[in-house]
Amino acid sequence: MSTLTITYDGDQHVTAFEEPQHKTVAIDCPYTGKGEEFSPASLLGVSLASCMLLSMGAIARRDHLDLEGTVVDIALTGMNKTFPHIDTIALSFGIPRDFSPPDRDKLERAAQICPIMASIAGDTEISVTYRYADAKAA
Repeated sequence: MSTLTITYDGDQHVTAFEEPQHKTVAIDCPYTGKGEEFSPASLLGVSLASCMLLSMGAIARRDHLDLEGTVVDIALTGMNKTFPHIDTIALSFGIPRDFSPPDRDKLERAAQICPIMASIAGDTEISVTYRYADAKAA
């Protein structure tokens, strides 16, 4: 079992620790801090995209579909308001290979039921596009 701990380091900077893996993530505030690390908002986008991609990966592994090299571009909008709120999380999946329509449906359904997606409030729009046989994917 993992334990997560966050420590305030001062100057609008925190460090998140996960034990026993000894993993760390540096986080700061883009508005009142230096904006040099992940922001809490960017981590939300990363959490959503990685959860969706890992859900797709479970189906891909089961059905012997190769998702390796898939890249997800993440854009957050609405953060420039007086009281910041993430209005939209736009995700664009660049998948290097093409799949049959039934396989595409399975992968996209798996992405839509990831637990992070279900945990985001309804007033935040989530926009998702899938680009198959994308030459720009890794």
